[in-house]
Amino acid sequence: MCLERSAAIGGGLSTIEDPRWPGYRHNIHSFFHRALDQMPWYRDLELERRGAKYLEPELNVALLLKSGDSLCWWTDFERTVESFAQFSARDAATLRRWREAFVPILEKILGPEVRRPPLEPSIRKQNLERTAEGRLLLETSALSPLEFVQREFEHPVVKAGLLFFNGLREVDLRLRGFGHHIPALLASPAKAQMCVGGAARLADALARAVRETGGEIRTSCVPRRIVSENGRAIGVETAAGEMIRARAVASGLNPQQTFIDLMDAPGDLRAKAERFEYNLLAPLFALNLVLKNPPRYRGLDKPFMVILGLERYEQFDDIVRHHEAGTIPPTVMWGACPTLFDPSQAPAAGHVAFMWEKLPYRLKTGDWDSVRDSHAGQMLELWTQYAPNLAEDTIGWFARSPLDTERTLPNMRGGDLLVGSFANGQVGYDRPFRGAGQYRTPVDGLYLCGSSSHPGGNVTGLPGYNAAQVLLADLGLAELGPRH
Repeated sequence: MCLERSAAIGGGLSTIEDPRWPGYRHNIHSFFHRALDQMPWYRDLELERRGAKYLEPELNVALLLKSGDSLCWWTDFERTVESFAQFSARDAATLRRWREAFVPILEKILGPEVRRPPLEPSIRKQNLERTAEGRLLLETSALSPLEFVQREFEHPVVKAGLLFFNGLREVDLRLRGFGHHIPALLASPAKAQMCVGGAARLADALARAVRETGGEIRTSCVPRRIVSENGRAIGVETAAGEMIRARAVASGLNPQQTFIDLMDAPGDLRAKAERFEYNLLAPLFALNLVLKNPPRYRGLDKPFMVILGLERYEQFDDIVRHHEAGTIPPTVMWGACPTLFDPSQAPAAGHVAFMWEKLPYRLKTGDWDSVRDSHAGQMLELWTQYAPNLAEDTIGWFARSPLDTERTLPNMRGGDLLVGSFANGQVGYDRPFRGAGQYRTPVDGLYLCGSSSHPGGNVTGLPGYNAAQVLLADLGLAELGPRH
């Protein structure tokens, strides 16, 4: 049985209609997915048959410059190399070299690692040191994404593009231990995808799989506490007073919600939960448009993800400083026009589009409710500089702030879409903290299955998939280990 506090399932997999513009469907939180249709749980649950079909547009990502030039990532790697070569032949060669070096690392090490419970760090290190691929991974991982890009690439636009697409959207670029993220994503055949009909179609397909196999999902069901007897979790009591007993309890909530809000955890466990930290740079501001025609960018035909406002990699330092100060930086944003590829998300001849921007959760002056719409207007003004037709083709718009994210999805504390920082050791075997890094918690019968567990945030389904393997093995219903 699944308990969902909201009236609708899916969490961030939300596709809505604003009542002012019926028929226009907006993805207000999650949209860009990566390799979802290659995930083991996607195949196991037959989600395409159940309504979750994915598209991966050819011109996958485009970084547009004020000059009219663009740095492009294609599903065809050779076309990507050609685009990089227009800025730097040396960088294009470096791109190819690192991709070739990391293909076996991705296939033999990183891919399998995210599909199983994490190893204790010293054991993982010993295993990696035995092979050339493992040693290269360790050497590269010792760097931060920023250090890796500064060491390996020369052109400022190439550096900016790599750091944004392969770094800033997911981790703090200054964090050592994540230098491998960039070559790993370059080596991956998976690019940005979208779910036909909107992100909510994935949630719908998952719910259909649950119900068709005998499971139950309760919406508008708020948990009051996790109930334990003799040190073992035996069920959940709801806010309505109902006691739901279970052989095991799995929480997709963050550590504070699980161990502090919903239970009286022992002192040491409570302290660990209290110390769990969230990302400074993760909160999102979103601008959604209702359009008569799609944005038209100079020199580009049907780009999928579009990045605007980014000209040089040094801008990342400015973004960090503004987040630390609680002020709004010069806009760097990214987004898409889903209806270019899926007309079902708008009425005939209509379109929807959106842009996202990383902004501080806490503002030094004012609050998000008072400045949200004025900032959205500034974003639209910048967007129109790159796509002038928006001045005539915009029918309406609405915006959502980092505060709105937390209100809608309270597990994303501080608006953190990754549900927890990867800094201070909150990664792998120690995510969310030592003693709960393999989905089991110190409370017998209680498991973690959300983004605060390995391998972390974004819509991958892997924390839940891995947790399910552990839980089923503990219940004697399956052997522990990946089936794919």
